[in-house]
Amino acid sequence: MLKKMSKVYLPIFVLVLFFLFILTACSKEQKIEKKSANSAGNLEVHFIDVGQADAILIKNGEKSMLIDGGNNGDSDVVVDYLRSNGIKKLNYVIGTHPHEDHIGGLDAVIDGFDIEKVYMPKVTHTSKTFKDVITAIKNKGLKISNPVVGSEFMLGDANGIILAPNSSEYKDYNNYSIVIKLIYGNTSFLFTGDAEEISEKEMLQKGFDVSADVLKIGHHGSHSSTTSAFLDKVNPEYAVIMTETGNDYGHPHKETMEKLKNKKIPVYRTDESGTIVMISDGDHIQFNINPGDYSYGRESTSTVKKQSNIIQTAQAAEIPIEEKVYADEKEEGLIKGNINSKGEKIYHMPEGAYYKNVKAERMFKTEEEAKDAGFRKSKK
Repeated sequence: MLKKMSKVYLPIFVLVLFFLFILTACSKEQKIEKKSANSAGNLEVHFIDVGQADAILIKNGEKSMLIDGGNNGDSDVVVDYLRSNGIKKLNYVIGTHPHEDHIGGLDAVIDGFDIEKVYMPKVTHTSKTFKDVITAIKNKGLKISNPVVGSEFMLGDANGIILAPNSSEYKDYNNYSIVIKLIYGNTSFLFTGDAEEISEKEMLQKGFDVSADVLKIGHHGSHSSTTSAFLDKVNPEYAVIMTETGNDYGHPHKETMEKLKNKKIPVYRTDESGTIVMISDGDHIQFNINPGDYSYGRESTSTVKKQSNIIQTAQAAEIPIEEKVYADEKEEGLIKGNINSKGEKIYHMPEGAYYKNVKAERMFKTEEEAKDAGFRKSKK
């Protein structure tokens, strides 16, 4: 009887063992696949404190990307920071637009590291800073890749999408800014450079998904960026502002800070906390610092108008004044600072003979500001 039962149940027992083996093997394979899907580890985003400028390092395992490189004077700061974080190779270097406070340190970075790909918008600049970056790129045997809106790239396990610029020509260099959305697991970051209202509107009109957990506030918190419509669509959980204490531009502006405050969005600021490091595990984002406050700098529009009225009154009454302010309604300076082919720093007044033909590397609101930055007045 026992022999008959063993003959009947033994094959069934063997079959059950076989299926258990298959299930265990599949389970192990799924675990291996799940592990390899996050093989690069956490995503790190470093908003490097470079004062009134931008420099953002992003790491995912062995892959890394640098968005902007600060001012010319920040070259050593950026290079040293990259090296202290074990960076030997940058898979992507992105100069969002050709203003000095964004590409000033990129030539030193390109010279000092192994670079795989360089992205810059399709626009040139007459400044020595821009020429230095172009020279560094050529000397390294690299070519500039112009951004193609809608194109995607991978940084380890993170997926990058280019959302701007969406036009071939703008009056303001800020709107040429390359805007990138980076998605890692269930978390996302939106890096906007100095993109202003025009660029923001274009992104919304094209129906791009600009929603993100973290928004790098455009143009250092200026009122020219972060429109209500754009902020509503991004709907960030956190905001980052890269600016400098006591800067000449009054950044961040009151209008921007009030929008963030009204939406109760925590703001992380380099002017208050220095370098900001965010780490995402794909589901949650951790920070190395606490959020800042909603304070703001000088209110340009109202302040400049008020100063202009004071100047006019003082001149009418022949009262001596300290400094005349040259600024438009958006608080942007009107004095053009240019570096000529000889490397000389020269500033041009609105009424100057060469003013219309000169492309500015920097803009100033007063002659004193221009002189403090090392520029001399044009002779004509």
